[in-house]
Amino acid sequence: MTNRERALAILRYEKVDRLPAVHFGYWIETLEKWANEGHITKEEATSWDDGNAADESISKKAGFDFGWYTCYHPITTLLPPFERKVLEVMPDGSRKVLNKGGAIEIEKDEAGSIPAEVGHTLVDRASWEEHYLPKLQLSTDRVDREFLATLTSTEGRENPKGLFCGSLFGEIRNWLGVENSSYLLADDEELYDEIINTVADLAYDNVKQALETGAKFDYAHYWEDICFKNGPLVIPSVFDEKVGPHYKKISDLLNSHGIDIISLDCDGVIDSLIPTWLNNGVNTMFPIEVGVWDANIAPWREKYGKEILGVGGMMKHVFSLDYAAIDAEIERLKPLIALGGFIPCPDHRIAPDAKWENVQYYCEQLRKVTI
Repeated sequence: MTNRERALAILRYEKVDRLPAVHFGYWIETLEKWANEGHITKEEATSWDDGNAADESISKKAGFDFGWYTCYHPITTLLPPFERKVLEVMPDGSRKVLNKGGAIEIEKDEAGSIPAEVGHTLVDRASWEEHYLPKLQLSTDRVDREFLATLTSTEGRENPKGLFCGSLFGEIRNWLGVENSSYLLADDEELYDEIINTVADLAYDNVKQALETGAKFDYAHYWEDICFKNGPLVIPSVFDEKVGPHYKKISDLLNSHGIDIISLDCDGVIDSLIPTWLNNGVNTMFPIEVGVWDANIAPWREKYGKEILGVGGMMKHVFSLDYAAIDAEIERLKPLIALGGFIPCPDHRIAPDAKWENVQYYCEQLRKVTI
């Protein structure tokens, strides 16, 4: 069987010869470390991106079969993005920077985590109409038809290929910030609705353009990241009312083209948003962060049945430990794998504390699990 056949069969509760070893990419610092240790080349480390040639090479060396983020991305976001600008250099050397989404962040050379936001370009209707709305118009150059012509057949396709459907709220949250996006609902609900509808309509139109080329995709995928360790960053009832119908519209379009696996990337405790996704055609949760709240697919399967699928749920932190910890993690995963409709995958990008030999050992041992 090909990796594509394995992945699709598992998510359709069909028999397979073995589990595919799937990953969710790496921190840049991880790749730099592995290159310095001689496991991968410097060129692979610097050129890596989800699903590209460097990704395939690194996957093979580490022992993975493929990365779940191997998707074709139409440009569903700001076009052009904001030009990155250093607005101010602080006395300690940190910098106030305008990022590509129009948010103002504090950058520090030694920091590899998410930078702190201290300001936003999008603050009201005037800034929306001047700086954002013009960048969210449908155009033919958002879809690469020449590349999509290479995807019109699945014959000989070793790994599954996804179609990225954009972000219906997560990117809006990035533009406004969590606090401002919450206030906007109360201060100007009409603008709140307009922003959501504009972003979602553009996503739909781009998905439609991509599918109309005749390109064949094995699954569809969204990015949101609208939850944290205590729950969602948006009121679930508001999300259901205002964003849910847009998922449904895109899901119906995807289904009409034979795509029945629709996954969504959201970190954190997603439980209160799952009904909106499931009721509107999004059936595969990813990356199921284990976190401090021990997320896994079992309670969701008990609640929602076989309708809910999953990719993820493997605690990536064991890569920093030893073989015994990896063995224990695989044992924890075995009853979840037995449920069907679930593919283990590290529950986020592999961090710099990961040991190369541990990653290889995990991939070797995972392939021995019978299903």
